[in-house]
Amino acid sequence: MKDRIEKFLDGREEAINQLAEKYPEEKSLVLDWQALEKFDSDIAEALLANPYGVTYDSQGKKTPTGVIDIFEQALNERNIPVLETGASGSPEFHVRFTNLPKEKGYTLMVRFIDSETIAHFLGTEGVVNRISDVLPKLYVAKFRCNGCGQNMDIRQEREDRLRGQIVQPVRCRDCGKMDFRFLPEESQWLDFQVLEIQEPLEYIKGGEQARKIKVWVEDDLTDKVTAGDKVTLTGVIRLQPPQKKGSVYYKFIEANYIEPVEKDFEDIEITKKEEKEIQKLSRDPEVYRKIVDSIAPSIYGYREVKEAIALQMFGGRQGKTLPDGGKVRADIHLLLIGDPGVAKSRLLKYVDQIAPKSIYVSGKGTTGAGLTATAEKDELAEGAWTLKAGALVLAGGGIACIDEFDKMEKEDRAAMHEAMEQQTISVAKAGIVARFKCNTAILAASNPKFSRFDSYKPLGEQFDIPPTLISRFDLIFPIQDIVDRDTDRKIAEHMLKMHKVGEDQKDLEPAISVDLFRKYIAYARKNIHPLLSEEAGIKLRDYYVELRGGDRDTVRATARQLEALVRLAEASAKIRLRSEVTVEDAERVINLTNFVLREVATDKITGKIDIDRIATDHSQSARDRIKIVETTIRGIIANSPEKSAGMQEILAATAEKKIDRSEVEKIINELKSKGVIFEPRHDKYQFTEDA
Repeated sequence: MKDRIEKFLDGREEAINQLAEKYPEEKSLVLDWQALEKFDSDIAEALLANPYGVTYDSQGKKTPTGVIDIFEQALNERNIPVLETGASGSPEFHVRFTNLPKEKGYTLMVRFIDSETIAHFLGTEGVVNRISDVLPKLYVAKFRCNGCGQNMDIRQEREDRLRGQIVQPVRCRDCGKMDFRFLPEESQWLDFQVLEIQEPLEYIKGGEQARKIKVWVEDDLTDKVTAGDKVTLTGVIRLQPPQKKGSVYYKFIEANYIEPVEKDFEDIEITKKEEKEIQKLSRDPEVYRKIVDSIAPSIYGYREVKEAIALQMFGGRQGKTLPDGGKVRADIHLLLIGDPGVAKSRLLKYVDQIAPKSIYVSGKGTTGAGLTATAEKDELAEGAWTLKAGALVLAGGGIACIDEFDKMEKEDRAAMHEAMEQQTISVAKAGIVARFKCNTAILAASNPKFSRFDSYKPLGEQFDIPPTLISRFDLIFPIQDIVDRDTDRKIAEHMLKMHKVGEDQKDLEPAISVDLFRKYIAYARKNIHPLLSEEAGIKLRDYYVELRGGDRDTVRATARQLEALVRLAEASAKIRLRSEVTVEDAERVINLTNFVLREVATDKITGKIDIDRIATDHSQSARDRIKIVETTIRGIIANSPEKSAGMQEILAATAEKKIDRSEVEKIINELKSKGVIFEPRHDKYQFTEDA
């Protein structure tokens, strides 16, 4: 076998020479398993069954029997010249294998790694959700004889390193004594790290829980990935004995090769036949309507909401980078707010089921650490802290459905700001400072503080959500339970159809099958990257300028709305598999945006669009009334010998300016809570020194 292995390596001279130039920064020769199979299928098959192994003769001479060990022996015997030898004094190269095929069962999901795969070489993939610190692991132990002072180097073989035991010399070669002391500072060490990976969410069906497995990496494989990375790896399934006595062992993967891969949920396998079906559907003039109709068909109405959800699942153009190097997010964030019992949660559940990659969490049972990242003690590192990725990181490239968004704790919601706009999560916990990628679209649902949505009040007053966080959503939909006889009858008929069997249920079936819909989304996200046409750009520009126009004191739109318009228009083009955003796409998202602004950003008193109803605690008209009350109080104080303003005087003066008593009392209480005014005596008010 060794002769054939050497012949295979002869054909990789260029790769070996390139590796020699980079040594010791790079120590591994990465080989394609499928190329090996084409060269010699017997060696390739033997590698899977017997990757590692050595035997020793009576004199203690080591002979490799495992295929990877034979590969490494053959490679290191070539006496490859290197520029630097590194700490070990002589170059030692590793041989690593990649590209094991899925179709033969050589690459398995984590859940299928069972007792029959122990000691076998295989591949798997997953998302890194936990990483330990890089720790030193003993490689060559140096011992000193306490009798004669002779030093002895004992190499810790792979099996010894896996067991975590230090192999010591039996007796001294010079004096024959069996008394040694270990010299850690003079020994040679390898970097060692433990990862934990879990199954990618796009492979999990229904309510199944993602399975996890630990991965041990050594030497130049350490620090190659971070939490949240999707990785492919090859390695050998090993067993770790229980810490206490028992017969149940824990499996882990001794990694041979690991690499991060830039894959999101669009990497669903699509056959040629399915691709033709997708292309045919994209040319259907009714494709847009069919896609919207395929979203939660069992829920009556909510046409605009379903349209926005469709745009969110397709997303904007990925990988957009500005000339200065800044990145613009392509993911679309949606917020559904409104009355209880209007199917908000059912919409979220449906998206969680149909999106190729998604995660569903409830705000009541979610913490900031659970959404972003958490620090945990690692038993392998003697209690050292490690970071574990949260839901938003694990759902990267997909959609995170967050129900009861308003029920999250304030500290937890604060963690969302960076995740939604910068699409990163910066963590400083337990002395660990790190940053995770978080390219996740968020679909959230929230209930008002007092059960019912009031279109007269700004959003900040009605929800336990900071206005700064609300403003990060591209579209916000109020869903109100309005009593209307005709609508109520249609909803009732629609709901009752769900409980019938037969012909009546045909119109409840999605216009596009769930499987085809999922693959259509995946195909569009992977292959379609539409550019904004000049005509569409002019249309969006004119709409934005018109939206910005009006009173100087009223902010009707910000640049954040313009970026949202571009994202939505790109998603609209992707639905039709177009490479260019057209005027039709621009008009579609303008109509959708107008609908949202009419519902949530229109000041019912002035009738004007005021974005401050979303982005701040007060609308412009509310701020004007606060300013009037403040000015009134200052005027009364200026003419008062006591230098204070009484409540009755304030009410009388503001009544002339047509401000309700309840509104005045509310403003005064708010000014008191913010420390602008104080009450030295009952119903007497003065301004604080800072005010």
